Amino acid sequence: MAGEAHNSQAIMAAARRSLADQRAGGRRRSIGRGSAELKARHYKAKLARVVVAVVGIVVAAMVAGTIIGGIGVEGLFYAVLAAVAIAVVLGRYPRLKVPGQAHLNQGDARTMVARTELWLENQRPALPAPAVQLVDQIGVQLDALGIQLENVAEQPATLEVRKLVGEHLPEMISTYRRIPAHLRDEMRADGRTPSEQLSDGLGKISSEIDQITRQLAAGDLDSLAVRGRFLDYKYGDALDPGEAKPG
Repeated sequence: MAGEAHNSQAIMAAARRSLADQRAGGRRRSIGRGSAELKARHYKAKLARVVVAVVGIVVAAMVAGTIIGGIGVEGLFYAVLAAVAIAVVLGRYPRLKVPGQAHLNQGDARTMVARTELWLENQRPALPAPAVQLVDQIGVQLDALGIQLENVAEQPATLEVRKLVGEHLPEMISTYRRIPAHLRDEMRADGRTPSEQLSDGLGKISSEIDQITRQLAAGDLDSLAVRGRFLDYKYGDALDPGEAKPG
């Protein structure tokens, strides 16, 4: 029995290392606290399932050993093998589900920010380097914006802010990704490539989020209400949906 307990501890340690490895290398670092919290809850739930499954196997092996007078080396081998297999499977699955673009602007401010950060993280591999840096910067800004949005009542001005973050920002990136890869660095009529247009647009949104956060922190909702100019260019003038489709 002591040997079984020792093996169960080794299995649990291996499972914890597997989950830690996934967090460290299996996924890119979080761009904000919101997405980090979503991933932490997901991994904790995984670990809990692994613990329950492995403990169940250990208890079953101990009960069987008590009833039949020991399960022997072969029985212990199969019990360990089953525990390791279950730990590996439950450590990998289910994978963290990335929210769909249509669901980003749902729920309270904290949920909206967390979902948007997680969605942005998963777009990073398809973006040019300057845009990736801006996405990382926006992730930090979204943390601060989310806190401010939680402290004010929902009203037309704040609803438009949520629309900027949960709808216009993701749509800008989605528009860029719909452009064929070989055309993303091709010069457009305005003298910029789609990659440059994307970076310009993300820069404008980053600046807008910073100004909005400052106004919310100052309680200056009147000034916030007139900051609707970001809706005039919608996705910034970074990407014109009409240009996204090569002629």
